[in-house]
Amino acid sequence: MMAEHRLVTTSAGRIHLVEQGEGPLVLLVHGFPESWYSWRHQLPVLAAAGYRVAAIDVQGYGRSSKPGDLSAYRMLNLVEDNVAVVQALGEQTAVIIGHDWGANIAADSALLRPDVFSAVGLLSVPYAPRGGPRPSEIFAQIGGPEQEFYVSYFQEPGRAEAEIEPDVRGWLAGFYAALSADTMPSADAPDPHFVSPGGKLRDRFPADRQPTWLTNDDLDVYATEFERTGLSGGLARYRNMDRDWEDLAAHDGAPITQPSLFIGGELDASTTWMADAIKAYPETLPGLVSSHILEGCGHWIQQERRDEVNELLTSWLSSLPAERRV
Repeated sequence: MMAEHRLVTTSAGRIHLVEQGEGPLVLLVHGFPESWYSWRHQLPVLAAAGYRVAAIDVQGYGRSSKPGDLSAYRMLNLVEDNVAVVQALGEQTAVIIGHDWGANIAADSALLRPDVFSAVGLLSVPYAPRGGPRPSEIFAQIGGPEQEFYVSYFQEPGRAEAEIEPDVRGWLAGFYAALSADTMPSADAPDPHFVSPGGKLRDRFPADRQPTWLTNDDLDVYATEFERTGLSGGLARYRNMDRDWEDLAAHDGAPITQPSLFIGGELDASTTWMADAIKAYPETLPGLVSSHILEGCGHWIQQERRDEVNELLTSWLSSLPAERRV
């Protein structure tokens, strides 16, 4: 059951994935700024539990295609990529699990293609149905005149790249540390989710601190990929949020009805800021099997707490009805 690298064809060009195991298909979708490698601890465990597991490089990352057109990274296209991966692997259905932006991609894949994605697992970022004002308008109001929210900072093409790409490895190390439980800034330090006027995001990263889950070799894997590809492909996801809001208008407030799982970190801003979304799960995720907040855990949940996450994932997968696992 050795892991194998593959390239499969989609409408966008190609998707690179790492596959391991035999059995019902489980598709793993990473977030920003990561790659298939973020699932390195889950691949062998889920394969040993009797699943065929495929961890993809999302479009714009790693060895997957990187279209030049910004609109190519809209959510509808990423959902189509996931469907194409399932079909290219010779399957009709799959369970999909995502982390960070991957959680949003997994959720919308389940919402838009319930015929393909029979169950959905969400890590770190809760499901919140489409609704409310245009996203760019909401994010522009967060932080006020004294600081800019990072999502707004990422909107202008080239702006964040100018900060990150001269020192990809150092920036990634700081970004990972800023959101990890054992290295994140103290509560009285400037919040690393914001940028001061005229400043950079990295100004608020913890200096010379590396999370325990991240080895130098791990950091080299991430840095090598982004030094080769740049960050524009990953940042394109943020730059399509308004386009997604328009594309998904017909699904305003729509619940996801398939069996679902949520795992969040107690210290992760994604779960604390979106506490209301978690409370709304009885309406928005009526098929929810279980929801977990891991005490003392940060954002990089499947890497920070790999054993606990692996146990929760395998337990949830084994609880799914047989027809949901084929």
